[in-house]
Amino acid sequence: MYLKSLTLNGFKSFAKKTPLVFNSPITSVVGPNGSGKSNIVESIRFVLGEQSMKSLRGKGGVDLIFKGSKHLSALSRASVSMSFDNSKKVFSFSGGLKDVHLDYDEITISREVYSDGKNVYQINGTEVRLKDIMELLASVNIGSSSHHIISQGEADRVLNASVKDRRVMIEDALGLKVYQYKIKESERKLEKTTANLKEVESLRREIAPHITFLKKQVEKFEKARGMRLELKDYYREYFSREATRIKTKSLELSQQKKTIQDALLEIEQKLNEYQDDNSQALKNSFNNEIANHERTLYSLRSVKDEIGRKIGRLEGMLEALSNQKESAPAEIKSQAVPFEEVEVLFEELTVLIESALMEDNVAVIHYSLNSMKENLDTFVSAKKNRSERIVENNDTNNNQEKMQEYISAKDALTAELVKIEEDENKTREEIEKIRAQADEQAYKMRDAERALYEVKAKKNELSSKLQILSLEDEAINKARFDFDNELKEASVLSGPESCVFVENFSDAEGVNVEIIQQDLRRKIERIKIKLEDLGGSGGELIKEHDEAVARDAFLAHEVEDIKASISSLQILIRELKSNLDMDFKTGVEKINKQFQEFFSLMFGGGSAFLSVVVEHKRPNMTEDEDSEVDEDAELQFERGIEINVSLPHKKVKDLHMLSGGERSLTSIALLFAISQVNPPPFLVLDETDAALDESNSRKYGDMLENLSKYSQLIVVTHNRETMSRANILYGITIGADGGSKLLSIKLDEAVQIAK
Repeated sequence: MYLKSLTLNGFKSFAKKTPLVFNSPITSVVGPNGSGKSNIVESIRFVLGEQSMKSLRGKGGVDLIFKGSKHLSALSRASVSMSFDNSKKVFSFSGGLKDVHLDYDEITISREVYSDGKNVYQINGTEVRLKDIMELLASVNIGSSSHHIISQGEADRVLNASVKDRRVMIEDALGLKVYQYKIKESERKLEKTTANLKEVESLRREIAPHITFLKKQVEKFEKARGMRLELKDYYREYFSREATRIKTKSLELSQQKKTIQDALLEIEQKLNEYQDDNSQALKNSFNNEIANHERTLYSLRSVKDEIGRKIGRLEGMLEALSNQKESAPAEIKSQAVPFEEVEVLFEELTVLIESALMEDNVAVIHYSLNSMKENLDTFVSAKKNRSERIVENNDTNNNQEKMQEYISAKDALTAELVKIEEDENKTREEIEKIRAQADEQAYKMRDAERALYEVKAKKNELSSKLQILSLEDEAINKARFDFDNELKEASVLSGPESCVFVENFSDAEGVNVEIIQQDLRRKIERIKIKLEDLGGSGGELIKEHDEAVARDAFLAHEVEDIKASISSLQILIRELKSNLDMDFKTGVEKINKQFQEFFSLMFGGGSAFLSVVVEHKRPNMTEDEDSEVDEDAELQFERGIEINVSLPHKKVKDLHMLSGGERSLTSIALLFAISQVNPPPFLVLDETDAALDESNSRKYGDMLENLSKYSQLIVVTHNRETMSRANILYGITIGADGGSKLLSIKLDEAVQIAK
């Protein structure tokens, strides 16, 4: 794997897109002060994930964006991309105990910063997190500000660093950063898992009292469950008898009602026959005939009385005529119609009119009307005769004729009176005959009425029985309704099985079913009261108990899983730390060997080595823990690195007593030694040779050529000796537009051209 290219776009002084290609072991970057050489080094730090703005010589992300010039406008974003060759598939991500290698021939990491300070990280064009960038680079021993990027004035940084920082730098250089990431990740998981364990155990402690309470309640309802089983048996027996009773009683009532309805139908037919009988009509006919004959008899009596009165008048008139012979004046006087005679005639007419109006018999009415006509004719004739007699002045001859006429009329009326009396006798006989027939018919009708009364009494009796049966039928319907409600209640209290009963249940002979049912009813009611005191069926409580127990079991299983996870994480952390310690010790030994060689080369002798120191300290106490320190608490320790040097011909062993050049040579020797042990893909040196004289510059150049065999070198320098060791030379200058420009020279080709 090697660094292929670096592309800057809008980063600091590089306003336009500027690519740098690294296809030689040593690449030198030169240029006057302020041209932007250090911006290239800072762009490498930037794209590798550097978060310290101080290291990038800025206060915020906006300071990294080109701010514009007289001829170029300011930009809103800056980006840097770095491409690596990955043909050997060395880039990888940590996948737990096993790393996952990226199957790409080229890996390009990019970082963009916007004017609002937002940063965007990408791997091969896919947006990722900074953590992913750091993990990917750690897999090939690259860090954002590690030993492989040494800027101007920081050559002796490794010398001035604390023992702890030196350890971090050494671990980073040895490629142990991956272990650090894995250990931190495992510790975070362990911390989170431990917190989960405490939370789960807290939940178990919280629900434990509730489970205890529910358990006691469930024990009560277990007893209730047995009562429900007993209730189920009682219900089934009770329902079997009750259903059989209702069914039997319904059938009996149906048969009785049918029998009574059939009897009532026969009685109705008999009543209709009695109604169709004409006895009453015959009786009415007899009464009508008797009434008609009595009216006829009454009319005959009236006519008889009238004839008697006529005869009386005729006798009076005859007597009057006889008296006329004796006295003429008296006769003359009698010629005027007397008032009494007119009054008598008026009364006779009134009687005849009333008789005619009262009679329905046409013959009687006709007879009365004829009598009235005769009376009127007689009256008129008498008046006329009187008038003639007055005119004729007592004509005696007419009087004689008149007397004869009256006598004839009297004889006729007498004969008629005899006939009327005969008719009257016949009418009486007919009335007696009809009455005899009516009495006979009345006797027959009394027997029929007696039979009719008996039939009606029987009908009323049957109707009463039918009404009683209807009331019993309503009672059976109510019992059936109550029975259905009890079935529903039984299904709720003791389950649907309690509603399974025998429809045709039969008891042994001599058993009092009513007493048995009452006893079962009392037992059922007692159990229902007990179940009601227990709070119903308890199904919800049992369900809640089962859910709580299941949840506690689940939490217990979770506790076991979490404890197993904690144990595995602890084992993993111990293994990672053990591997880290082993690799660290081995790496320090290798570094010391190379450090001694480079130090002797740089100083012509002397000795130099790294030593591991251990600093003990107690663990940090949290606020929730007891403030008192446990004397037996396990002590933690942190490792550090000390640098030990001994210059030839000098008794100087303390780093602070070294001169600037000596410190620079020592730091270079140490950094080169570290690079030899675990060579990084590339090494950036930013004017690290500024403090070297000509002699040491040659030694420095020799070391660069030796180091280029293991790592690509990007050297920012003003030293000609260092430039001469490079294959490609990039020149940085400020163009007329105010932005940095890049010029490149391949020294091998330039030498051939110069020759």
